This record gives sequence, structure tokens and C-alpha cells, in this order.
Amino acid sequence: MLPMTLQFIIVMIASAINDRLQRKIDYVEEERHILQEKLDAATGGKKLSFTVDQRRRLATAGKLLTPDERQKCCYLVNPATILDWFRQLAARKYDSSDARRGRPPKPKDVRKMVIEMALANPSWGYTKIRDALRTGLGIEIGRTTIVNILAESGLEPAPEREKTPTWKQFMKAHWDSLCGCDFFTVEALGLTGTVRYMVFFVIVVKARAVEIAGIATNPDGRWMQQMARNLTDSVDGVLRNATYLIHDRDPLFTEAFEAILRGRGVKCVRTPAQSPNCNPHAERFVKTVRDECLHHFVFFGERHLRFVLKEFMAHYHRERFHQGLGGQLIEGRAGSTSKKGARGKVACRPRLGGLLNFYVREFA
Repeated sequence: MLPMTLQFIIVMIASAINDRLQRKIDYVEEERHILQEKLDAATGGKKLSFTVDQRRRLATAGKLLTPDERQKCCYLVNPATILDWFRQLAARKYDSSDARRGRPPKPKDVRKMVIEMALANPSWGYTKIRDALRTGLGIEIGRTTIVNILAESGLEPAPEREKTPTWKQFMKAHWDSLCGCDFFTVEALGLTGTVRYMVFFVIVVKARAVEIAGIATNPDGRWMQQMARNLTDSVDGVLRNATYLIHDRDPLFTEAFEAILRGRGVKCVRTPAQSPNCNPHAERFVKTVRDECLHHFVFFGERHLRFVLKEFMAHYHRERFHQGLGGQLIEGRAGSTSKKGARGKVACRPRLGGLLNFYVREFA
């Protein structure tokens, strides 16, 4: 047995060490409380998500604690969750699923070809896609594989896929005879204050050509019926060769308006509610005419508005280069205004006081 003096010294040293450790623990505990408050304020009390490596580290360290220690120390994760993670970690040691060898997946180019065929041919079923790949392209593939590929891509079977084509597929299928229409408003000064004019226009989607169909302060159903007759005129109506007309759910597009168009072979397609992206070309034209023209003027009556729109539409069709057409003009080609390698004089043709300009090379 140790002498009393030595025992006293050992007890004093152990007590000092314990006091220092307790002070460190108290500080770490207070710091943890502060960090916990900051974390709750930042996340709103929501649960945290941990990576696989973080779960492994917490599970390994938490397993070494006693149940009471886990209750006192585990703040970010429940003690039961720590044990559950440890059991999952231990079970991976005996998991040999990664070493199993099954049928290898089809190459990415084959999977891409299956999806492209299904999208481009909505009426094709699994068997027809398989036959097209086997016989036409020499790609060996099973019908079940095609089923799985399309299911993973979120594509419906052929009957459902044919009944519900995407909006992009609809636009592409009717590109040559597709038109869109819409309104935009313009405020003008009148004798008694400002007057709001509603401008109705139609755009030919493929050519990007736009027709200002009418301007009115209070358009109604009868006015829209007359617009329908004008647009489908057999001589100069912009819709005389159209098949579909896209428009929104504005109450001005009445059943009588659609009936007149339907009688002339034009079917109206209403976009979903609050979905301007379903008529993007018309929406883009509204932004173009506002940014490039309307926002730069104060209008004094309808006559002034009609003159400005007439000048802008002439510029829009014959002098403005359109990115959607590969940098070409709607009426005529850019190359027709100049000769390659020529040294003619460059001239500017201004419109609306220089707001709209068109540069050409003039030759003697």
C-alpha cells in the first residue's frame, strides 16, 4: 500500500486534472449550445442531411459510447439513428451485391436511339421499335429492354404517347402552317386624358412574318368576328393557308370567332392558363416591338400610333435581321443587299427619326 503522503499527492494531481478537463468540457458544451442556436436560426429547425462519410464517422464514434453518454452527447442525431447507421455500416461488410454479375446495360447510343424513335414516332409500340432496330439498323435488342428504357425515361406506352403529344411535338408537326396571335396595349394621349389602345396581331411562326390585324380601344365579339373574316380572306388574308392558330384564353376569343376560323379550315388551339411560353413567338414579338419601338415614343392619338407601327413593321420585315432565321431578313436575303468583296459606298436608311436604321452598300 502506498504511503499516505504519496496517496494525497496522487489525489491532488487527479483532482487538478479532473478540474481542467471539466472546465474544457464546460466551455465546449457552452460553445455547442451557441452553435446549436445559430444552426436552428439558419435552418429554421429543419433536419440536417449528412453524407455517407459523415454518417460513417458519427456511427463509428457513437457506437463506442454508453447509452447514457449517447443521450447526453448526441444532439445533431438521435441516439437510435446512430445505432441504426452503425447496423447498416456493419451489414455492408457482408453485402456482395456489387460483386454480382448480371446482364450489362445497353450502350448509351442504343438507349438514346430508342428514346429518339419513341419521341419521333408516337404511334410506334415496343415491338415496332424493336423490329426497326433489329432489321433496319442491325441492333439486337429485346422488347423488354425497350420497355425498361422508355419507362426509365418517363415515356408512356404507344397509345398514351400518341394521344398526348408534347407541346414541342405539336409545334414541330405543324410548323409549316402554324400561326399565333395575341394583343398588346399602348397608352396614347387624348383630349380628355390617356387612351388605351389594344393592338391585335398575328404571327406566322415559321416565317416570323407579323400582320397587325387591327387597333381598337374597346374590342368586342363583333369586332373579333370581323377580324376573323379579314384574316381568312382568300386573297390577302394572313391565315388563308394556315391550319392552326394558337391563342390564349382571353374572353375576346369567343366561340363565334373560332367558328368563323373553323369554317375556313383554321383550327384554334388554346394555350393552358397562365402559360405564355406555349405561344413564345407571339410573346417575343411583343417584347421586340415594345423594346425597339413603343417605349421610345409618346403617342398622340390613334393616327400617330398607326404611323409608327407601319414604319416599324416595314423595318421588321425588310430591314431587321432575325436571329431565329439565322440572321436573315424576313423579306429577302441579307446577301441581296450587298456584293461580296465590293467597295461600294455604305449608306444608312433611317426610320422614325433614326430610331431604326438599316445599312446597305450602294453601287454606282
